[in-house]
Amino acid sequence: MENLSKNKIKLIRSLRSKKNRDAEQLFVVEGEKIIAELISEQPNSLEFICSTDEHFEFERSYFTDERGMKEISSLKTPGNLLAIVRFPQQNLVESDLILALDGIQDPGNLGTIIRTAEWFGISTIVCSNDTVDCFNSKVVQATMGSLFRMSINYTDLNEYLSQTELPIYGALLDGVDMYSTPLEKKGILVIGNEGKGISDEVQKLVTNPIFIPKYGEAESLNAAMATGIILAEYRRVN
Repeated sequence: MENLSKNKIKLIRSLRSKKNRDAEQLFVVEGEKIIAELISEQPNSLEFICSTDEHFEFERSYFTDERGMKEISSLKTPGNLLAIVRFPQQNLVESDLILALDGIQDPGNLGTIIRTAEWFGISTIVCSNDTVDCFNSKVVQATMGSLFRMSINYTDLNEYLSQTELPIYGALLDGVDMYSTPLEKKGILVIGNEGKGISDEVQKLVTNPIFIPKYGEAESLNAAMATGIILAEYRRVN
């Protein structure tokens, strides 16, 4: 196994920037379980793998010691493997319920939303252009592998929603109790920014405003948690 070169180290470190990820069409994945899944299910997506095990068996793999892994890893406690992965082809896949994210900013939230969506069988997510990059390392970690099984697309959300004939559900405080209104099998669910909620422009396009009833004194719900509650109800009735 060849040693990891200085040029590859430079490339890996450069991928911490969205600009460089977009330019190279590459991103970093860490975690032995996720990388093992990629080797098994999507080996062609792997540009190369870095390993602290000199006997690691993968055609495009390079050796680095623990000190070297710390230099390229974004984790406080790096694992034994780090992979450089090619951007997947992002085609808008038709599905019964499409999740639309309007300005989600927290990487952990986005990663958890992606993972939660897969749990409930949602295969398509449409993100506004100002939503955090799904190839951000913190997002990738939080998805626990779900990222590679989803269709995730970034677009002008206003334009996308204005062209659909599907019902558009929006999580809004002045909406209708979601337990008293039917959630149609086919539709779009909009989840807004963590602090500001759904933008004014997108709110105008929401045809079915809904809210999660509150029983305690908490001021608000985490965006990922709200998504999970609504998707659970959607699956209960569909």
